[in-house]
Amino acid sequence: QVQLVESGGGLVQAGGSLRLSCAASGGTFSRYVMGWFRQAPGKEREFVAGISWIGGRTYYADSVTDRFTISRDNAKNTVYLQMNSLKPEDTAVYYCAASSRVQKSSNKSEYNYWGQGTQVTVSS
Repeated sequence: QVQLVESGGGLVQAGGSLRLSCAASGGTFSRYVMGWFRQAPGKEREFVAGISWIGGRTYYADSVTDRFTISRDNAKNTVYLQMNSLKPEDTAVYYCAASSRVQKSSNKSEYNYWGQGTQVTVSS
């Protein structure tokens, strides 16, 4: 059983930056595809960024491309989401997720482990 714990959320002004971290335990971290999703009030949970376990290939939602960067440190069992040029519409609870089922996916149903989420609030 994989446990995921996010940290690094908070309140930031528009144009600012935050770095989220997700620490994993209980599994072979290097063999999981890792992803970040977010959910704003009244909206569906949506894909933000993902990173494969083979080659560390990254992929992003169009809304965050060129602003967010996902990375992983397999030695530390941690995945990161660097968020720059933040906008008020980035305000949401951000969730870390892991998948042992696929090598790449932006579909939340493909992810079988989830963290508890961390709040990110961007003020205008």
